[in-house]
This record gives sequence, structure tokens and C-alpha cells, in this order.
Amino acid sequence: MPDSPPAALAPFLTDAHRRLWEHADAFAAAEIAPRAARADADPTVVEREIPRLLSQQGWFGVTLPEDIGGMQAGHVARVILVHRLARVSAAAAAILQASLIPIGALHHFYGGRRRTTQLLLAVSEMRALPSIAVTEPDHGGHLGGIQTTAERTKSGWILTGAKTSVGNSHVADFHIVVARTAGPGVRTSQALTAFIVDATARGVTLAAHRPALGLHGFSFGEIRLDGVRVRDDQRLGEIGEGFAVAQSSSILYGRPNLAAVDLGLHERAVSLAVRHTATRPRHGSTLADLGVVQDRLGRITANTHIARLLLYHAAHLLDQGLPCDQQLITAKLTGHELAADSGQAALELHGAHALHTDHPLARIWQDIQTTYAPAGTGEIQRLRLAQAAVEEETTPHDQHRPQWSQLFADRLRHHPPLTTAA
Repeated sequence: MPDSPPAALAPFLTDAHRRLWEHADAFAAAEIAPRAARADADPTVVEREIPRLLSQQGWFGVTLPEDIGGMQAGHVARVILVHRLARVSAAAAAILQASLIPIGALHHFYGGRRRTTQLLLAVSEMRALPSIAVTEPDHGGHLGGIQTTAERTKSGWILTGAKTSVGNSHVADFHIVVARTAGPGVRTSQALTAFIVDATARGVTLAAHRPALGLHGFSFGEIRLDGVRVRDDQRLGEIGEGFAVAQSSSILYGRPNLAAVDLGLHERAVSLAVRHTATRPRHGSTLADLGVVQDRLGRITANTHIARLLLYHAAHLLDQGLPCDQQLITAKLTGHELAADSGQAALELHGAHALHTDHPLARIWQDIQTTYAPAGTGEIQRLRLAQAAVEEETTPHDQHRPQWSQLFADRLRHHPPLTTAA
């Protein structure tokens, strides 16, 4: 796969995007690759140096406004960073994307609160890193099943419960925790509220890091909340807006972020398969000259074209402030399915050569397995797409439920900073 942006992406890329692409590749090769190799060698260790390096680049503020220290580079830029990192280290890409989700939530729901503005500044200035804690041990990502509660007191709230699969759990300085604030019978869309919880607050317990199948060095662990007290100014958004915080963040940030991780892995897997078959001798020529092998190479190459265009088109729509929830969902759904298909094909095209754990394709295959569930499984993505299709065919347009990309269009739309505008 070429390192320069493919010509097919030209409609979505500016000169600034191309410079960022080139810089991300150079940074990943020089700074991330050696550290990723060490992390892969010991899956019991949480990587703490990579978050610091990413923060020094200012990349956690890629979508934040310039006036609070952000890059104000937009969503195509966000995708470029995650995508290019993932070609070298999916764990590094996961570290970046996992904190971009709560950063997006902070930006969309801060409501002018002084506390939230301070946190956004802290993120931009490399002083703090957030996580978002929604998923729970018993009910997974089902928002209606959230059991963590927030009880109102005279001075604030008391949070009790447990969260799991919290991206960057072991390196985050604070967590956005979605908890139940309403009693039985209240609709999920009004029953939840989001809170900002310091990682070192009394009653917050972090479970020991558990080695995972893939993404070695990235932590996505469990957090317990035992009577954790928070002030009311640590509430993110209004009471009852927790569903909106979780759902919008997942669609607008989680889906494209995970699709970008998959794309980097996908391209790398196909590249390895092409290189291996094109240099492996067989019958006086190479494996790549066999018709049966060419058929598989053609299929997985087409897979990368589809996944890449779907993702960058969806991110471009976000930058334009256009409704694109379905495109974001499709990018994640199709991006993972095609990456998994190509990864398996690449593994098979290597025969037994890629079965050793020190082979790069073995790591890529393992990493691809970890991106299926986050931000919604394939079944959830198809459910959302089906619901949208039925609404489109049966409901007048003026009665359609607004998309998250519509509701937050003003903040999602990319306005290049004055310092870089040509």
C-alpha cells in the first residue's frame, strides 16, 4: 500500500490534511514503532509513554477549537491520525481514539460550565487525559440496562456501580461516567446523567490490568465506584442527558474512530499478503501469478478501497456539518467486516508462515478481533441502519428524528483556524 494519500481521497483532503498525513507517518515510524514492539512483547504492561507522546503532538485536541488550545483541524484530520497510527500500532491508535470520544462529549455538552472548560484546556495543554465509562459488566453497552446509580444529595451526587471495557482506564486522569439518576418507569433517554469523576477520587477503584488478545499496551479495564461523591458542577450536560452524551459520542466519535483503526490494520494486512505472494516462488513463477491467488488478492484489495472511501466520505460529511449518522455507522460496520475478511484471507495466503506469534500478521489478526464490539457490534449497527431505512420509507421527512450529526452540526462543522487559512 502506498504511503502517500491515494488519489481517490483527493475530494476529501486539503493541503493541510496531506501535511498531517506525512507528519503522522513520520512520527509513527520514529516514535511509536519501537515502543509498540516492546508493548507487543509483554501484554501484561500498560503503555504510558505513548499517551504522553501523543499529547505532546497536540493530537488529543485535533477537533477542539483553537481558542482553548486545540488544533481545530476537523474530523478528516482526526481520521487521518488514527488511521496512520494504526498502520504501525493499533494499540497507539486505540489510545488516541479512546480519549477523543470523551473529549468530543466534553466539547458538545460543556454548556459554558467553568469546570468543563478548564478540563478542555487541561486536555489541550497536556495536563489531563479522559476516558468515557458507559459499558457495564452485566449489561454491556445496553444503555437501558445501566445499573450504576447517582443519588442526589444536598451538596452534589453519590455514584455507586461498576464500569468495564473503559478505554484508557489505566492512564486516564478523569472519567466521564454515565449513571442512572431516575427511578423505574422513566424512559432511558431521560433516565441517565453524565458526570466527570476524578480517577483518584475516594471510592474509585481500578481493577488490575488484564492482558488481552490484541492491542497490547492499551488498557480497557474495569472501574468500581463505591459511594463516590461528586459536586453538581461535575455534571456534564443537564440531568437526564446521559443517554445523549453516550449515544452521540459513540456515533460521532466512536464509530469513525474504530473504523480508522480497522482501516490501518486492513491496509497493513493486505500489504503483507501482496508482498508475500509476489515474492514466494511457485512453479517457475510466484504465488501471485496463480489465478486462485489473484482472485483473493483482488477481493481484499477491493475491500480496502471500499472501507477507505466509506470512512473518509463520512468524516468529510462531518466536517461539512451535514447529516451523516448512517454513513458513520456504515463506515464502522463495513470497515470491520471487510478488515476481518481481508485479515483472515491474508493469514491463509501466508500458509503456516504467519502462525507464529512474532509474525506481524499474527498481531494484526489479533488486533482486528478487538474492534468488533466497541462502539456497537455488527448487529447493533445493522439494527440502527434498518430503523433509519424504515423511517425513511414510512415517515414524512419533517417528522424524522433528528440525527446526532444534525443536532451538533454547528460544533462538528470544520472552520479552519485563522492562523492556517489561506
